[in-house]
Amino acid sequence: MAMVQKTETEKKIWIVGRRVLTVLILIALITGGHILINFARKAEPVSGDRTAWLTTTWIAHRGVHNDQIPENTIAAFNAAIEKGRPIELDVSMTRDKQLVVFHDKKLKRLFGLDAYVKDMTYEQLAGLEFPDSTERIPLFGQILTVVDGRVPLLIEIKNEGEGGEMEQRVYEELKAYQGPYAIQSFNPYSLKWFREHAPHVLRGQLSGSFIVSDYEVEYAGTTRLPWYKRIPLSHLLLNFESRPHFIAYEVEYADEKTFQELKKLGVPVLGWTIKDQAMYQKAKDQCDNLIVDPF
Repeated sequence: MAMVQKTETEKKIWIVGRRVLTVLILIALITGGHILINFARKAEPVSGDRTAWLTTTWIAHRGVHNDQIPENTIAAFNAAIEKGRPIELDVSMTRDKQLVVFHDKKLKRLFGLDAYVKDMTYEQLAGLEFPDSTERIPLFGQILTVVDGRVPLLIEIKNEGEGGEMEQRVYEELKAYQGPYAIQSFNPYSLKWFREHAPHVLRGQLSGSFIVSDYEVEYAGTTRLPWYKRIPLSHLLLNFESRPHFIAYEVEYADEKTFQELKKLGVPVLGWTIKDQAMYQKAKDQCDNLIVDPF
């Protein structure tokens, strides 16, 4: 069959048409991707009176601690209460399913022991004294009794697995608690559990650079995430699971543009962790409130 030759005009029309189609496809992909990203990052605003305490007074990171008062201890929390500061604390779970207030996965940084909290029973942990102190690792329930609603609590759940058992145990402890509190976690699936089973509980998505030093890995047992986990978590692309009521974001590696984007989510943005005057100056105008170490 004879080939029909295209005229120069037809060729130009075909080329232009192909280019236009390519551009339209790219626009559709970009627009669709933008819509998809916005959906993934979407938060869940709640009334301002519910979150007011989150943005009113600096939050004491692991209590008010120093060389004499260890972090995440009854003494540190009493010191925060004396200053009228809301308290940020960490909840981990032991081998025998007890909830303890302790930040690190390992005991090496604070006790010099090359062991993991998850492999220890509470009885074993209770036998440890912090160096140069009589303070010990407290149970979560003990802290609820000590604080007793005198200041608000910002409770970080240290669970890197699926949400479920640990979250249920935390919530059971909190059911009878009368003071103001909120839950936060780096793990969107911990927050998803609360979204599905206790939607009235304030929940906050923790995020940041997920840059982890060798020291943190060795002495605190901090997990160094692979890039395919770090990127979506850093950009809050799993908010569609957690639908947080507020965001707590790492200040050290963030810039002004990062916080501008976070503000677009329409929920309070907290900055963590302020350790010195320089970090305070960087974050004070970018965040609705700050989670602060003594400095």
